[in-house]
Amino acid sequence: MHTPDNTLAVHSIESFGTHDGPGIRLVIFLQGCKLKCRYCHNPDTISTTGGTLYTIEEMVDRAVKMKPYFSNGGGVTVSGGEPLLQAKNLIPLFKRLQEEGIHTNIDTNGRIMNHFSETLSEIADLAMLDIKHPTEEGYRDITGEKNKDIALRFAAMREAQGKPMWLRYVLIPGITNTPENLHALGQHFKDYRHIERIELLPYHKLGVHKWEALGWEYTMHDTKENTDEELKMAREIMEEYFDHITVN
Repeated sequence: MHTPDNTLAVHSIESFGTHDGPGIRLVIFLQGCKLKCRYCHNPDTISTTGGTLYTIEEMVDRAVKMKPYFSNGGGVTVSGGEPLLQAKNLIPLFKRLQEEGIHTNIDTNGRIMNHFSETLSEIADLAMLDIKHPTEEGYRDITGEKNKDIALRFAAMREAQGKPMWLRYVLIPGITNTPENLHALGQHFKDYRHIERIELLPYHKLGVHKWEALGWEYTMHDTKENTDEELKMAREIMEEYFDHITVN
């Protein structure tokens, strides 16, 4: 995705976010994503055209005004869409934010691996990586794209850089939230030393109306939301592999 230097194509901005990293966050949702996940609750961010252009300094100024609210470990999270599509221009943004003493976080699916995404990862204080599915077949079914290992390579890169990472995993009943898939996830990442937290995200249908507004078919109408027992099972399995689990 090409945007002019020193600008970002922004879908929307959320002040005082509390579910996108530590503390209170300024959350910048960028426009554009290469995946079309069947459960996406922000399908209006998928198109790689559109969005509102903001300069890097406009974003920095906005973040600086919020600094008093970041005292509890908060900062700026860049989400999407997929932020790595605009990694080249996020590099100067993150450098400027860090000059101002502001914590930086990327919320990514890890789909794009190149020099710019690697450099951005080296700079970012935190990366939250969305793991779609531990199997190739499941990944393709959910995202419409092949090669789940691209995201796994991003995780391996982040681990090699020695940089903090949170993993996020949506618990779709019968699809991702099965004992086999949860154990596969745990087995793959159990020896990582820089994963600080596993975030288990219950499946919901809050974005269905956006799919309908776009004229797109939502193929998961028949998928039930998680029961308390299913969430408990997922947490207990993850606790076999990791110390810090949250269910959001």
